[in-house]
Amino acid sequence: MARSAQGPTLYVAGQTPALPDGSVPDGAEAQTRVVLDKLEAILTEHGLGWSAVVRVTYYLCDLGDAPAMRTAVLERLPDPTPTSTLLVVKGLVDSRFLVEIDAVADLSAA
Repeated sequence: MARSAQGPTLYVAGQTPALPDGSVPDGAEAQTRVVLDKLEAILTEHGLGWSAVVRVTYYLCDLGDAPAMRTAVLERLPDPTPTSTLLVVKGLVDSRFLVEIDAVADLSAA
């Protein structure tokens, strides 16, 4: 889990949907849930919750997966959701990955 705390800001590098055993769930919604679990674990390590997240970047390989990803995101992130950017990319580091997410959080929210 890559992360870097700079001053009052926590930068969490892109998290992928690979599970500890190396498997990857099928479908963008399931993959998004795995990635959000990983992000939440990192936030928790720093005494933070989703309300501390100020920016999220979503990477999708197929824009058609956006509704499935959004379903998982809206179940987890607070309303209103943090500022975000969605990028559609040609591919991610592993061809099984459909989604990757990185985040920026405010450490002073702890």
